[in-house]
Amino acid sequence: MTTPSGPQPSRADPGLGAIMSERRQLINLAYRLLGSLAEAEDAVQETYARWYAMSRQQQDAIESPGAWLTKVASRICLDQLGSARARRERYVGEWIPEPLPEPAEWISGRPGAAAGPADPADRVTLDESVNMAFLVVLESMTPAERVAFILHDVFSYPFAEVAEITGRTPAACRQLASSARRRVHASQDRLTPRARQAGIVRDFRQAWEAQDIGALITLLDPGATATGDGGGLVSAVLRPIEGAGQIARFFADIAARAAGLTILERSVNGQPGLVAQRDGVTVAVYAFDLAGGRIKHIWAILNPDKLRPWTIGPNEHANEH
Repeated sequence: MTTPSGPQPSRADPGLGAIMSERRQLINLAYRLLGSLAEAEDAVQETYARWYAMSRQQQDAIESPGAWLTKVASRICLDQLGSARARRERYVGEWIPEPLPEPAEWISGRPGAAAGPADPADRVTLDESVNMAFLVVLESMTPAERVAFILHDVFSYPFAEVAEITGRTPAACRQLASSARRRVHASQDRLTPRARQAGIVRDFRQAWEAQDIGALITLLDPGATATGDGGGLVSAVLRPIEGAGQIARFFADIAARAAGLTILERSVNGQPGLVAQRDGVTVAVYAFDLAGGRIKHIWAILNPDKLRPWTIGPNEHANEH
């Protein structure tokens, strides 16, 4: 199914510009609900397909097209979350949400898309509601919890509207959001200032490149975990690696075996992270969660289907290492 992704306003449809101006908000909502940019784009595409499937009279009868689009997109995401759970049970190895680069480095890599920067309207606003630790916690929620929490706590929709979207009572939605909120708060440690985070990630990169196991261990929380996501498409550990010593030896081994690998410091979902490139092609993105000045979690995304916004030319950032 093909949906207009950026039609031009015309005299016959003076409201088209307003309709399409909702696209960025819908992408932002759908990414937070689904944890996948590709799935978010599909959900928004389907939302617009349903809008354009209506007659002009039906469209004119809708008092708030923006609210209608949000409601439909949310319901599509709610349905997708249910089916996604079943798909992820069959997923090879661990499933990690799709990582996002800084908007300035956002590259269009969708199959069939023209090369070059992606449409700015498709960019996801990077804030604390898209950092990798937050998205991983969202993955532990039921679909209804996730939708109620994101719509109310992140996008400030009243519970009456959330209830209409989820098909539950406002009181039930309030309970769902409250349960989700407790999960989020329980997972959060005292925040490490961004500059401090960047310094720790930089130290990790340097120790990794030097294959300095001792230095790596000092940067890791003793109970740290490292999780890889290759999706069965590339080699990746199928279960999380636990413990500072195990993780340090694993990364030192990667450095010893991975000839020609370049490690760059990059923002990942708005937080300091690392990107591994070979011959200018991004082969892995690393997101970090810190607590008490040490690295608590490392998420390594190697699945090439999740790295399409990270395709960087071999001559870019040539002076960085």
